[in-house]
Amino acid sequence: MAGADRKAKGSSDLGVRAVSAVVMLAVAGTAVWVGGVLWMAFVCAVAVGVLYEWVRMARRGTQDPMQRGLWNFAGMFYVGVGAAMLLFLRNPAFTLAPLLTVMLSVIAVDVGAYFAGRTFGGPKIAPAISPSKTWSGLIGGCVGATLVLFGAVMLWQGGRITTTPVGPAGGAQACLGSSGDCWYLTASPVAVFAQCLLFGILLAVCAQAGDFLESWMKRRAGLKDSGNLIPGHGGFLDRVDGLLAVLFVLALMILFQP
Repeated sequence: MAGADRKAKGSSDLGVRAVSAVVMLAVAGTAVWVGGVLWMAFVCAVAVGVLYEWVRMARRGTQDPMQRGLWNFAGMFYVGVGAAMLLFLRNPAFTLAPLLTVMLSVIAVDVGAYFAGRTFGGPKIAPAISPSKTWSGLIGGCVGATLVLFGAVMLWQGGRITTTPVGPAGGAQACLGSSGDCWYLTASPVAVFAQCLLFGILLAVCAQAGDFLESWMKRRAGLKDSGNLIPGHGGFLDRVDGLLAVLFVLALMILFQP
C-alpha cells in the first residue's frame, strides 16, 4: 500500500511539474515573441522573484549583518546585470536570433548534462555542493551548447543578424543591423565549429558554475529549493541559475571587450 501511495504521489508530482512547465513556456514564449513593454515587465518580474529568493537564502545562510549586506549587494548586481542583458538581447535591431541562441544553448547544456550524466555517470565534480553533477554531464553540456551554437551560425540567414558564405574558402560573415558593419567569424566551416566548441565549453562551464553557486547557497541556508513559487519546480532561481550566470559573463565580455 505504501508503494502504491508513493507511486501515486510521484505521478501527481509529475503532472504538476508538466503543467507548470507548459505554463512557464507559454508565458515566457509570449513575452519573448511580443517584446516591448511585455518583455520588460516579464524580465523585471522574474528578476524581482530571483532577487527575493537570493536575499532570503542570504538571510538564512548568515547571521552577520555585514555579510548579509554584502550578499544582498552582490545579488542586486548579479541579477541586475543579467536582467539588463536579457533586455539588451531583445533589441529590435537584432531580431530574436541572439536571445534565442543564448536561451537554447543554456537549455542544451541542461539537457546534454542530464542525459550524459544519467548514461555515463562517473566521478562527481563537487559532491559536497551538488552530488548529482558529474564530469560526464559537464562534457554532455559542452556538446549540447556547441551543437546549438554551430546550428545557429549555419541558420542565421537573411535577417538583421546573418551568417552568409563569403569568399572562396566558404567562411562565414556576421552583419549587425542594417549599418553594414560586418566581421568575419572564420575562414572555414571547420574553424567555425572550433570556435563554436570553444564558446560552447565556456557557456557550459558558466551555466554549471551558476548551478553550483545556487546549490552552495541553498546548502548554507538549509533549503532544498530556492523558493516555492513555481509548483513542482521550486523557485525562480532554480529555473534560471545557469542562464543568469551565462548572461552575467556575456555582459562582462561585451562591456570589457578591447
